[in-house]
Amino acid sequence: MTTPKDLLRDAFERVHETLPEAVADLSVEELLWRPDPDANSVAWLVWHLTRVQDDHLAGVGEVEQVWTTAGWADRFGLPYPDEALGYGQSSEDVGAFVLPDARLLTGYHEAVHALTLRVVDELDEAGLERVVDRRWDPPVTAAVRLVSVVNDTMQHVGQAAYVRGMALRRR
Repeated sequence: MTTPKDLLRDAFERVHETLPEAVADLSVEELLWRPDPDANSVAWLVWHLTRVQDDHLAGVGEVEQVWTTAGWADRFGLPYPDEALGYGQSSEDVGAFVLPDARLLTGYHEAVHALTLRVVDELDEAGLERVVDRRWDPPVTAAVRLVSVVNDTMQHVGQAAYVRGMALRRR
């Protein structure tokens, strides 16, 4: 019998398996390329989706984010506060994104994916039903938050793949 945890693991595995193709064989310049000044780059999209996943899964699991505890914030050296997720950033903020090494994107995502699987594996039925955000009506349960993260991350992986295709056509 397939359980909710099985479905969540499968969904997060799909994001994890899809993401490397979005960045594969792109130079740092191509990863940072934006189709126009108001568009997002592949690098920013991958960073953003991974930051959201890190933040939200850490919240569900009631653990610390790997962004700060594992030193990823320092390795990236972004001109944003450590708590920045990319949500609500301006075009200027997106344009300020820097990437000292392309491997940071997949390395950080790998670390967040490991956190994700630990959190999902530790959830039981009561954990999935636990309210994690009371700012919404109805309040958001862990299960709903996790489905939201899967939806958001998969959309951003698709966006990154699309921008990648545009960047490759410039070669």
